[in-house]
Amino acid sequence: MSKLVLIPLFDGFQSLDVTGPLEVFAGAARYSGRDAYEVVTASIGGAVVRGSSGLRITPDIDLCSAPKPHTLIVPGGYGTLDGQPELVEWLREHAMRAERVVSVCSGVFLLAEAGLLSGRRVTTHWFACDLLARQHPDIEVDPEPIFVRDGKISTSAGVTSGIDLALALVEEDLGRECALTIARHLVMYLRRPGNQTQFSAPLKLQAAVREPLREVQQWIIEHPAAKLSVEALAERANLSPRQFTRAFTAETGMTPGRYVDRVRLETARRLLEDTNAGISRVARDCGYGTPETMRRAFIRALGVSPAEYRRRF
Repeated sequence: MSKLVLIPLFDGFQSLDVTGPLEVFAGAARYSGRDAYEVVTASIGGAVVRGSSGLRITPDIDLCSAPKPHTLIVPGGYGTLDGQPELVEWLREHAMRAERVVSVCSGVFLLAEAGLLSGRRVTTHWFACDLLARQHPDIEVDPEPIFVRDGKISTSAGVTSGIDLALALVEEDLGRECALTIARHLVMYLRRPGNQTQFSAPLKLQAAVREPLREVQQWIIEHPAAKLSVEALAERANLSPRQFTRAFTAETGMTPGRYVDRVRLETARRLLEDTNAGISRVARDCGYGTPETMRRAFIRALGVSPAEYRRRF
């Protein structure tokens, strides 16, 4: 018996949040030889909806008459900024009847408004993590992973990460070979692990307020291979090490050491993507010193070695 995958739609949805997972679940039937999933789209009243890119979709059914789904996928998009009160009310009453509840990108805001995420760990697009945490302090927002699974609720970072999460769900249901076949046909990796960092999250989101600290931040970005001890950075900011650490952490949300680690990782990532410099050269230029030190940093933060990262990206 096929599993019903229900995707509620609304004006302003992000088209890839819908079509990405939809292609994965539709592909499961095509490539597994089984009637594995029935994918159904729905909207309030069955009305035609228009995505943020202008794409129009005529849903299959009226959401208010939708049967109980096995997997409920709530997409994101600029339309979530409008609150979608009717959809939120439907989610509040019906979502938790599903075996699995999934959000893609800012779809997590609709789940949060419906009161479904209190006490849970979630993620969303890096750009929206701070806003989600401020609006819903009862939720643990993790800005790092591309997707998070907490009980029956799964949340993903944004856009293409919805495909990663859908592949993980298919692998859980139908096995690795089926998921791998779908991934090959979509010309993508079977999976970036859920704990893999959102690579594109920019460090500018943690800009300090005070000018001396911002100048130190910029100096770190421009000189990742320099001596970047707390003492050296504090001297540059004309503060004692203790004052500097306290002020830097308060204004950026991370310790100086953590910030230096992030800058070096981000710089190394860009060099591996955009240049032909050797691994040893990249390690020196980014302040790691040795390739082995850089390899350990990449494995710890991204789950892949520098050589594998370069091969992928």
